[in-house]
Formats: sequence, structure tokens, C-alpha cells
Amino acid sequence: MGKDKVTEMLIVKSKVREYVKGIGEFNISSDFIEALNVEVAYLIKTAAKRTKHNSRKTLSAKDV
Repeated sequence: MGKDKVTEMLIVKSKVREYVKGIGEFNISSDFIEALNVEVAYLIKTAAKRTKHNSRKTLSAKDV
């Protein structure tokens, strides 16, 4: 289960930009958003694998 390219956007770009602006005066490149999206997808896939391994069907915070 690698970090494959994700075709569907799982994060809200405007919310990420808003959050980053709250941290400081940073700009965000489009490749950052894409890389962040891949990381989120990987976290979800890993959590799903852990959930299945533990014979559950509900992903929870402990799976992250």
C-alpha cells in the first residue's frame, strides 16, 4: 500500500490556505496541495487496513 497519486481531491484547498495564512505569511504551491492530498489518502488507506485487521468496520481516531 504505497503513496499512489490520488485522482480525487480529498481536502478543501481554501480551508488549507486559510489555515496556513493563520500560521503566518506563507504561500502555498499547487504541488503542496497535491502532496498533502496524497498523504491524507495514505492515512485513510492505512487506517482502513488497521481497522480491517482488527475485525472492525468503523475507522476511528486510534487507527490514524
